[in-house]
Amino acid sequence: MVERERDEGEAMAVYGPWHEGGAPAAGGGGGDGAVEVEVVVVTAAGENGEGERDSVERDGQEERKENDDEEEAEKKDDEDEEGLEEWSEIRLATAELSPISHGKLSSSSSPPTLPFLSISLLLLQVLDKIGPTMAVLRLDVQRNIERLQELYLLDPSKYSTLTAMVEKEADEGTARKADSCARAIVWLTRSMDFTIALLQRLEEEEGSDQQSLAQLVEAAYKVSLKPWHGWIASAASKIAMKLIPERKIFVGWLVGKDPSRSVLKDEIERLVPLLQPFLVDIHDMLAKFRLDRLKST
Repeated sequence: MVERERDEGEAMAVYGPWHEGGAPAAGGGGGDGAVEVEVVVVTAAGENGEGERDSVERDGQEERKENDDEEEAEKKDDEDEEGLEEWSEIRLATAELSPISHGKLSSSSSPPTLPFLSISLLLLQVLDKIGPTMAVLRLDVQRNIERLQELYLLDPSKYSTLTAMVEKEADEGTARKADSCARAIVWLTRSMDFTIALLQRLEEEEGSDQQSLAQLVEAAYKVSLKPWHGWIASAASKIAMKLIPERKIFVGWLVGKDPSRSVLKDEIERLVPLLQPFLVDIHDMLAKFRLDRLKST
């Protein structure tokens, strides 16, 4: 009797009060209760597992969506960059000058510095496409750009206009020096005059098809740069004319994928009405300081 009671006590300690027919707290036999508990546990575990899987799937979908969005944004940026790269120098210059024509960048009729520098940099690319014949002019343009950039960066708000730069040197008595910013503005403006003269001759329909690029460059040089060049510069330019590429090749480089007359004509007709008034304002400003008649040394 004592041993049996002890065995039953050990059994209850190990298996709980449901062993050997012990009634569970809420109905059902001992075996059925254990099964019910296991079912509940398994069901709960199953629900938790499905919930975790759903959460993982949602996270995966969100991550894929974010990656797709990033790829789409990168693709759009690449397309925008490719679109800009396909723009010709003429179209880029037109974009730079358009805000000025609408009065967004004007400051008391003083020519703004940044658009002037931007167009000067585009001028370098045009000279590169003409070829090594423009190497001397290109080097001169680059040095003048760097000179203006250096002064502008000293105080961008103070030197936001070309007039401010010239006034500074006029007050200091250095405007006519060979390394002055005023002289850099003079020669950059004349280089743009040369560019306009060349583009207009390229755009002309009557007779221009019969002329080579060398002839057009020489004609543009005579009316824009030659009057201000000394004999050394003039002699160097005359020799350089022999290295100019064919007209068709140059036009292809200039307007990009579609080197047709209609594209070139359209782009030039948009640029010239914007660039010419800008250059006139600069020439007028230089004339006020008596710098418009400077010649090369």
